[in-house]
Amino acid sequence: MRVLIVYASSGAGHRRAAEAIYDYLKANRLDLSLKMVDVLDRTNALFRFDYTVGYSFLVKYAVSLWRFAFWLTKFKLFRFLSSPIATFVNNINSLSFIRYLIRKNPDVIISTHFLPADIAALLKRSHKIKSKLITVITDFGVHPYWVAEGTDLYIAASDFTKERLLKERVGPERIKVFGLPFHPRFLKQFDRKALAQKIGIAPDRFTVLLMTGSFGSGPLEKIAKLLSSDVQVLVVCASNEKLRKRLLKRHIPNVKAFGFVENTEELMAVSDCIVTKAGGSTIAEVINMDLAPVFISIIPGQEFYNVEALRRLGVGLVPKNIAQLKEMVLELKNNPDKLNLMKERIEAVKKPLACEEIAGVIR
Repeated sequence: MRVLIVYASSGAGHRRAAEAIYDYLKANRLDLSLKMVDVLDRTNALFRFDYTVGYSFLVKYAVSLWRFAFWLTKFKLFRFLSSPIATFVNNINSLSFIRYLIRKNPDVIISTHFLPADIAALLKRSHKIKSKLITVITDFGVHPYWVAEGTDLYIAASDFTKERLLKERVGPERIKVFGLPFHPRFLKQFDRKALAQKIGIAPDRFTVLLMTGSFGSGPLEKIAKLLSSDVQVLVVCASNEKLRKRLLKRHIPNVKAFGFVENTEELMAVSDCIVTKAGGSTIAEVINMDLAPVFISIIPGQEFYNVEALRRLGVGLVPKNIAQLKEMVLELKNNPDKLNLMKERIEAVKKPLACEEIAGVIR
């Protein structure tokens, strides 16, 4: 059976979800012929630029414009116009990907982004491909662009996600609440003492991980300084090399700075709390590592709904400012019962078998 796993590199979360599914299937479904593709590699240069650089620019420098665009395309009264326009724009700019799908006509398409899912669904409706289309929604909320007639199955992160799909008139028989896929390395059992020695921190001190994605955005330096007198702080600066060098130069006590890391799961394993953004893939990794999350720099739209879903379940904190963030972190540190209660709620939320269950519907 030929399985195509497709994503769009407009955000790291879509790629990470696709990689997690691919790696699991490769190791556990030897009967499958697997291929993983970034849809944007098969679109024109301007469209690819808009999806990658354009999106990053909006959420970083023009967040109000992004908020308005998200609301406008979600607004029901405008949808009769926005959805057909989006489908037309997607298809006219993705002719190479369309030809690729028609030529390959895989048995199963697993999409972790709405762009390739929308294109594949249209090809199915026009009888140009016969693939089974499985759409993995990589957030807790559901923007209408995720919903496309011709989709055989939607993989939802939670019951909150399922509710949103039902409101979009998706039949319950086409929804499976499997959770968000993540790499199995986040399921390992770790020796915290040994890892702490490897990283160079005290194993028994309360430790906070600061990590806000590939840009290292947000007031990470201010937060690190504010917390450093009370807890150990690990700062993942990612591509923000200026921040990493600045933190190294200043030698702030109890603060360790990293650039891009390949051992995120180890940093999580030695931490008690994480200050992070509310991306879907990050949340999946965090809750499966039993970390108490504090969310900052929330992007309007999908991240707002991620936080809303977790709030309903009693998981995660959202400070109004940095001073309140410190209060929340110290409350978790100084009140073990509160920290343990959140971990109990996390235990009820986590869905560690997402990839395994996705594998089970490929037949």
